[in-house]
Order: sequence, then C-alpha cells, then structure tokens
Amino acid sequence: MKMNHVGIMVGEMDQALEFYTKVLGLRIIMNNTKVMEERESAIGRMCIAVFGEGFKGFNIAHLVTTDGIGVELFEMKDRAERHDLDFSRLGIFHFCLQTDDFETVMQKTEEFGGKVRMDVMRYHPQDDNKPAKMVYLEDPFGNLFELYSHTYEETYASDYA
Repeated sequence: MKMNHVGIMVGEMDQALEFYTKVLGLRIIMNNTKVMEERESAIGRMCIAVFGEGFKGFNIAHLVTTDGIGVELFEMKDRAERHDLDFSRLGIFHFCLQTDDFETVMQKTEEFGGKVRMDVMRYHPQDDNKPAKMVYLEDPFGNLFELYSHTYEETYASDYA
C-alpha cells in the first residue's frame, strides 16, 4: 500500500489554506469548494454515508505535499470550536511531514496562529550515527502535527547508520 491522502477538519477554510500553504508549503490542487447535502450526485450520497443525515454541507479543499501525498481540508457548515487534544481517545492523533528547515516552520507556525509544543530534539541523542530530529506542533485549529528531519525508515530502522 501507498499513502494517498489524509483528511483534516479545520475551523475556517481561508485561514487553513493560508496556514497549510504558507507555513507547511503544500500546494493547492483544488481550491475551496462547497459540498451540500444531496442525493443526486455520487459525492452527495457518499457524504451522507460518511457524515450521516443532516450534515448541512461543508467546504473542502485539496492540497498536495511535495512528494504527492494529498491533504483534504474540511470546514463543516456547523463549525466546531478548536478542540483540546484528548490522548485518551482512540484514533489518529497526528500527521508528520519531513523538512530540513525546522526553525522557519516553527516560526511561521506561531506567526500564522499555530503552536509549537516542544523544543526540537534528537530522536537518538545517544547515537551520533543517527542524527534524526523531531518536533511536535499544532495548526491553528488544534490539529497536532510533527516534523521529522529524516525519512521514517531512516529514523526507526535498526540497521540505519
């Protein structure tokens, strides 16, 4: 399997598009589009199946990372408030992007309404042959994301040097 895309709930689409493009460097491939609750189209029927009757519609935008992974941003018509992270809840709790420029992303994250949750740290500080670094941040809506300096395989493989 290959990773295709991830869907993220946001509170305000214009702010989300600005954050995900200007801070994280994603590229818009389909701009903000309204989706209404209806049964005539395949997308309408699919949304009722996923969100249930009465979801009232939403805005959606499609973005892509530099390596081609899709990111769907959803802004529901009945907007929710920024959520507090609940680590007792099952499910996906973060996504991770890889970059060489932690400092700029961290600065822009705060500049555009997000939050830096920790200092950058080495993943294997005891092993000079494994220089991988990481940091956790939040977007302006409380969605947690992580930055890695190296690939997932380079970070975790026991034979990586």
